[in-house]
Amino acid sequence: MTRANPRRRERAQRTPGALQQRPWKQFTLPYRPIEVLSADQVEAIHQTALTILEEIGMKVLEPRARTLYGAAGASVDEGELQVRFDRAMITGLVAKAPAEFSLRARNPARNVRVGGRHAIFSSVGGPAYVSDLERGRRAGTYAEMCDYLKLIQSLDILHQEGGGPFEPLDLPAETRHLDLYYAEITLLDKNWQPQGLGAERALDALEMAAISLGTTREGLIDDPVFTCVINTNSPLQLDIPMAEGLMTFAEHGQCVIVTPFTLAGAMSPVTLAGALAQQHGEALAGIALTQIVRPGAPAMYGGFTSNVDMKSGAPAFGTPEYAQAAQASGQLARLIGMPFRSSNVTAANDVDAQAAYESMMALWGSIMGGAHLVLHAAGWLGGGLTASFEKLILDADLLQMMAAYCEPFQVTPETLALDAVREVGPAGHYFGTAHTLQRYETAFYQPLISNWDNHDTWIERGRETAPLKANRIWKQMLKEYEQPPIDPAVDEALRDYMERRKRGDSSIR
Repeated sequence: MTRANPRRRERAQRTPGALQQRPWKQFTLPYRPIEVLSADQVEAIHQTALTILEEIGMKVLEPRARTLYGAAGASVDEGELQVRFDRAMITGLVAKAPAEFSLRARNPARNVRVGGRHAIFSSVGGPAYVSDLERGRRAGTYAEMCDYLKLIQSLDILHQEGGGPFEPLDLPAETRHLDLYYAEITLLDKNWQPQGLGAERALDALEMAAISLGTTREGLIDDPVFTCVINTNSPLQLDIPMAEGLMTFAEHGQCVIVTPFTLAGAMSPVTLAGALAQQHGEALAGIALTQIVRPGAPAMYGGFTSNVDMKSGAPAFGTPEYAQAAQASGQLARLIGMPFRSSNVTAANDVDAQAAYESMMALWGSIMGGAHLVLHAAGWLGGGLTASFEKLILDADLLQMMAAYCEPFQVTPETLALDAVREVGPAGHYFGTAHTLQRYETAFYQPLISNWDNHDTWIERGRETAPLKANRIWKQMLKEYEQPPIDPAVDEALRDYMERRKRGDSSIR
């Protein structure tokens, strides 16, 4: 009896036009992160940051946060709302945060690990606008936001949703976060990010996540599900909504990503060393507060230092300075034993060459800086003001390429292929060798967007450019999207919670 060839059977099952994606798998960095600074230089930035906190301090607008800082040993000036920190106090508190932890997803197969050599690629979060090739940049709707979430679910290279791809402006501002959380939970089975702007939104996220996972807010304390970005108001200020979000998530054992927005020349000194010293100080102060609230709570060091265009004052992203700052930030995070967050960014306003090369520069800086979370890894456009459907696909291809690059090739007797070299000899070719035929389907990276046709063939096939192909791909993905299953009772409980909160019922929390 003839046995079926499993490779031939696999080929027969393929669907013409099917997208070539790498299977879902958490990214790991096999190489040592790039170090752009010497150990002495890293220590100099660290000590300068501690001096900033000790001698200048942070303006903290939230009264409870000032009280907590004071009880932990900081010097608090209530008149100026200024908090100054002893350096030993800061280093002692920051040391309590764990270096590694896990994050839970609705689908346990999509749980992710933070720290070590593990990294998470998270989609764009927070823009005001959405764009695509047909309709350009515009205010987004809830239906469009749901479509974007469906694509995030469909892209296997993305491990986490990044906190709402853009604002659904057709919904009331005071309750639209509830609709966002419901969509994130039901349209995805991946890990997702909540909004950290104030205690109310934080508590709603915790309650709805607990419902989706069959537990309670208290049950999440030792089983974290969230990473939440908390931005300081650079220079050297922590506002009330961000402080509330930070304390609420820390109280419930969730990971707070303390991220200063230090644009060199605008909100921080014009030199990278000075900007990084300020970033480091602000991050240390925020991380310390998480440990005052709950010692041992997970936290993350957020690096977002870039530069401005000194001719206009506009933020610049994906620059050489951005890449250097990301890699230096990774060194600073490792110095204090903290997981590190960075980003994929660009100032480009269209899905063009600038968007591609600035994003690749930013990704290189982030990944080779040892980032454990790459936020805005896919979809960011226009300096973070826009979430682009086409850029989401372009970035997914870039991420897949980086993941493929970070899988070292094998050097074995089989891969050295000496028998194939003997078989072909001089002046032959390898297309028909057994060695090639056994490997050709999986030998090389298969891109989502790149076109490898010669010029004449490309013309014959319609001259499809990268943005046009990305447009075609996201539309195909939407047609092929399958919603991950959810227990009807859980769905009903989520809807009930959402509707009661929209009516103003706070008793359910």
